[in-house]
Amino acid sequence: MKISTMWKAVVAGAAAGAAALATAMQDGTVTAGEGVTVVLAVLGALGITWVVPNRQVAGARE
Repeated sequence: MKISTMWKAVVAGAAAGAAALATAMQDGTVTAGEGVTVVLAVLGALGITWVVPNRQVAGARE
């Protein structure tokens, strides 16, 4: 199965954002600092995942 770089990055960003938001919501409210952390987690995951290529399997058909 071939997964495009775009969808791999979108899923990584959503997972990072959900994890950061779940942590920020532990006390029932999101402060400005926690909001910035959520945004940076999403952007960081998107950027890093976009840059790292998928592993190429030797002899695999596309």
